[in-house]
Amino acid sequence: MAEYFLGIDVGSVSTDLVIMDGSGKIAAKQYLRTQGAPIRTLTEGLKNFQKEFAGIPISGVGTTGSGRQLAGIIVGADIVKNEITAHAVASKKIMPDVHTILEIGGQDSKIIFLKDGVVTDFAMNTVCAAGTGSFLDRQAERLGIPIEHFGEYALRSENPTRIAGRCAVFAESDMIHKQQIGYGTEDIIAGLCEALVRNYLGNLAKGKDIHSPVMFQGGVAANVGIAAAFEKALGTKVTIPPYYDVMGAYGAALLARWNYKKAGLPSRFYGFENAYSTFETRSMECSGCGNRCEVIEVKSNGSVIARWGDRCGRWSSKGATMPAAVKEGTAS
Repeated sequence: MAEYFLGIDVGSVSTDLVIMDGSGKIAAKQYLRTQGAPIRTLTEGLKNFQKEFAGIPISGVGTTGSGRQLAGIIVGADIVKNEITAHAVASKKIMPDVHTILEIGGQDSKIIFLKDGVVTDFAMNTVCAAGTGSFLDRQAERLGIPIEHFGEYALRSENPTRIAGRCAVFAESDMIHKQQIGYGTEDIIAGLCEALVRNYLGNLAKGKDIHSPVMFQGGVAANVGIAAAFEKALGTKVTIPPYYDVMGAYGAALLARWNYKKAGLPSRFYGFENAYSTFETRSMECSGCGNRCEVIEVKSNGSVIARWGDRCGRWSSKGATMPAAVKEGTAS
């Protein structure tokens, strides 16, 4: 019987899902906007997959991203891993000798360094908007240009103007100034792409040697102007993988396959139909000691299915808790 694995990456901007066959080939994928509602978006994705994969057994499920614990509880994940691990695993699958991974999403970005297939260093940016996709989205809206065509404008530029890219606010002011003194749209857009790349490299790669092969992924990898700016800045070819927009979810599916082959146990996956359950979450501050832990509680159809966040186990030990198999770090 054919084996299939489900990978889920829940982030602040997008929720990505992939179904992968036993050979590592993606059979189906979804890139959904999270829009501040991770549970609703995740269950929507599961319902979409149910239409096509109902009755097909899922051998393993992996989750990653900032919402990986919540996703793991809802779907019944077999393995939960951080996004650094997931992106590295997916990149190695596509390019075994990859050395540097550049990843830019809507609200954050990261750089990952590998040697002999092992992660040796990484850095993340979750603060500065000037190094993320939201910066380009905002400027595209100001210029009245669809973001999907933004990169094409950049490639037509013959004389990119230099935009101050240290801060999103300063970059926008500088862009307006360049418009007022007569710079063309193509040159301004090319300058914005180069400013984002300078910000990214300045914040994440300072003091680090970037060696090829280099892979560029994340939603912003669709922007050919950014890819060209990276190649210009680094002086080397930048490879964009075929699944650039769902690499985290792909890595989670690969990790689920690895876990399945190692453990040899049936998946804990609750099934696609579990997406029709009613889920509720709430947070509460425990006043039991000076730590003042923030405890997260998840309910399904009115019953508590998980609590986590407390350091002493006062709450997570009561009633339902996160299954041991999906606790961060239990599989490596």
